[in-house]
Order: sequence, then C-alpha cells, then structure tokens
Amino acid sequence: MGVARTPMVLMLNVHPSRAADIIEPDQLRTRPTLPLTRYLDAFGNVCTRLVAPVGELTISTDALIADSGLPDAVELAARQHEIAELPHDTLVFLLGSRYCETERLMGEAWSRFGTTEAGWPRVQAICDFVHSHVHFGYQHARPTRTATEVLLERRGVCRDFAHLAITLCRCMNIPARYCTGYLGDIGVPPEPEPMDFSAWFEVYLGGRWHALDARHNIPRIGRIVMARGRDARRGIQHNVRSEPAQALHRARRRGGAVPPRACRAHGGVSRSKPSRRRAQLRFAAAFPPSRRSRSARPPCSRQPQRIVG
Repeated sequence: MGVARTPMVLMLNVHPSRAADIIEPDQLRTRPTLPLTRYLDAFGNVCTRLVAPVGELTISTDALIADSGLPDAVELAARQHEIAELPHDTLVFLLGSRYCETERLMGEAWSRFGTTEAGWPRVQAICDFVHSHVHFGYQHARPTRTATEVLLERRGVCRDFAHLAITLCRCMNIPARYCTGYLGDIGVPPEPEPMDFSAWFEVYLGGRWHALDARHNIPRIGRIVMARGRDARRGIQHNVRSEPAQALHRARRRGGAVPPRACRAHGGVSRSKPSRRRAQLRFAAAFPPSRRSRSARPPCSRQPQRIVG
C-alpha cells in the first residue's frame, strides 16, 4: 500500500474569547505552503483543515498577545449551583465522556468529597487530591488513558490530571470542561524542560467559568486558552484520517517511519518522525519575561509522539 495524503483538522489558534487581546494574529503557516480552511466547531474553537502531502510537513505560528499579568482568579465564595438553575449550555459538561467516565467514579467521588463544603472549597479539595494522588511525568503519557485509569495507575501528564479532576467535579454536579493552550513559566521557578502546551480545566461556579489546574495546583500567570471541550477527545482533538491501523503495525515491524495516525499530539500533528512542529507565543503584558523564556526552544520542537503534558 502506498503512502497517502492525510486530511487533518488542527486546533492551534488562540481561542476567540481572547480575540480582543491579540496584537499580532496567530496565522498558521505550513512548509510546503498548503491551502488552509478555518471554521468554528460546536465548542467555539478555531479549527483549521488541510490535506498534508506525502513527506515532511512543518506547521508553525507566531503571535503577540496582551495579558493582564495577574494570576488565575481565586474566588473562595463562588457557590455551587443547583442543577435546576444551571444555564442550558453548561449541562453538557455534567455528562460523562470518552475520558471522563462519571458512571464509574460516582461512588468514589461522593465517598471522598460528599462531606466537603459545596462550591469553591469542594473544587479545591478535588484539585488537592488529584495533585497529591497522581505523579506527573512525560514518560507516563498514553493517549488512551481514562480518568478511572489515572486514579488506579496514579501517574500521567497534565491532560490526565485534568481528566480526573473534571470527572470528579461532574460526579459532584459541578459543570467542568477541558482546556488546552499556552502556559509559560512566568512567576514560577525555571524548569529544565522547554515550555510546552498545557492542559487544565474550568468549572462553572458563582455564575461564571473559573480556570483551575490540578497538575500545578497554584494560580498561574499568562494562561492562554486555545481550545475547550468535554475532554481531550470531545472537542479537543487533531483529527487524522489516513491509512488503516494495519499500516502502523507494518511500519513498526519494518522499522520504518510511523504513519500519521500514531503521531497525534495536542500541539499539532506531524506526519512522521523526521517532521517538525513549531509554535511560538510572545506576551505583551505588565511583567518582564522570565530568564528562560528568551532562550527556550519553541514549545512544539519536541518529537511528535510526545503528548501534551
């Protein structure tokens, strides 16, 4: 079977909710140059369609966006709504989904958090539990891991932290949605790893959505959302439609390049191991860049098989 062109759907643009903050737009560029088509999906995310040719493909973007320089807001008095009074568009974020199996963790959630104070204290208790229960490591990345498996295995990357926290919140009747985007190293000690795309979640309390991060479990500065959805599959995905899975097994046996289906990652999709992904973000805000932000590699310069952490 010959190598085929690959239809792709990418979510690599800043979310429209931050449109007013964009100083220099984040236009996607490809090498070689390809026709790109943009549209908004059901969750309001900017999606880009393209057909990747055979061979190496580089996808890059560069943007300048203003940020307040303030850490994530903490509203200790934010109350939990009764289900009957929730806005219609929040109800979908109470339901189970591919990676957030509410029906399997309902008993676990209520046994652990049923006696906690409703509202922000309950969500914070969930974040505290996930943060202490799960060990972070890029080597633990697995694209099929569900919230239940995160709970049992006690390891994962940032999307796994988010999935478990989202599931526990939904079990407690708190609308929760998955988010992915840029998260720099502003206001935190330098880390040895280059900056990367990150995953966190948002909960609906006190009449609005609030950003929380079970992996870091502290308010962070410069969080720039790219996409939102029910989980990393429902609304946050980069679709690849190519040759059947048998081609992957054949390539692995031959030791050849892995077909595109195996190279899916939250920052974009590369066609094969030699391909490169690049994305850059500059902040225009009331704070200076950290020492590391000037010298770090672009956040997507790693091997394409790495899953967002």
